Amino acid sequence: MQRRSIEAIVQVLDAAKVRYLITGELAVVAYGHLRFTADMDLVLDPESGALERAVRALSALGYRPRAPVAFADFADPEKRAGWIHEKGLTVFSVFSSEHPATEIDLFVEAPFDFEAAYARAERFDVTPGLRASFVCLADLIEMKRKTGRAQDLQDAEALEALQRREGTNRE
Repeated sequence: MQRRSIEAIVQVLDAAKVRYLITGELAVVAYGHLRFTADMDLVLDPESGALERAVRALSALGYRPRAPVAFADFADPEKRAGWIHEKGLTVFSVFSSEHPATEIDLFVEAPFDFEAAYARAERFDVTPGLRASFVCLADLIEMKRKTGRAQDLQDAEALEALQRREGTNRE
């Protein structure tokens, strides 16, 4: 993962007026638990126009799908529903030769109520003067617990321990 790529992704999504939430390991790191990550997990505003703008913005950075489908298909709710029901797809992976160290996993369906989660989001600087939207700590912990994977459960425990040590209860 490269900082310049994260900056570029945040900049193009902001310029396209796309609301998003950074989740996954990058969010874990933002909250203070050191963890390696090779990709950026994003939940995008599920509104069709926002998804179309996001696809155009990410395409401008050279991002394209790993799967043999058109990137524009991601903005089609019927196609996404088909991927979920027929293939069990939860994330849509995209990569870029311009940003080879930073793949993006786009959630096919938001794992929470996007509007409510966006209202609770934290904004952190990814570089001085450039703020990004991260899922709030409580939502991140809940997401990690829901997966049930060993690493995610460890992340949830580490985040809860950090939260207790800091004496904060960020919601």
